[in-house]
Amino acid sequence: MTTALYAGILAILFIVLSFRVIAKRNQYKVALGSDGQALLERAIRVHANFTEYVPFALLLMFLAEYSGLAPLYLHILGIALVIGRLSHAFGVSQQQEPLKFRVFGMILSMLVILAAAFACIVLYALRSGWLL
Repeated sequence: MTTALYAGILAILFIVLSFRVIAKRNQYKVALGSDGQALLERAIRVHANFTEYVPFALLLMFLAEYSGLAPLYLHILGIALVIGRLSHAFGVSQQQEPLKFRVFGMILSMLVILAAAFACIVLYALRSGWLL
């Protein structure tokens, strides 16, 4: 299961992002919300954006793998997703945000979702005889 490798890597990144939010909450003594603290708000958004995109990307990768997508393509998708999420997290975490990192991260993440979705559709069509 190639997808399991990337699920594990991304789970570790999820925990790191979680601890960054916790650290900022402790630093600013904020239990809920951001209380207007810009860096806490950024840490919250990095974590939230990760939770919005990564599970769906991993689900599509798993379904594509289960449907027969070759490990090479799954590694390409997985590496792109990890790089995309790291780039996004770095960019959004900065108080003076270098937008290029955020944009690059989102483009990579969305391309992974699109490519995995396309793979699922094509593999289904091939197995069901739609493309014969």
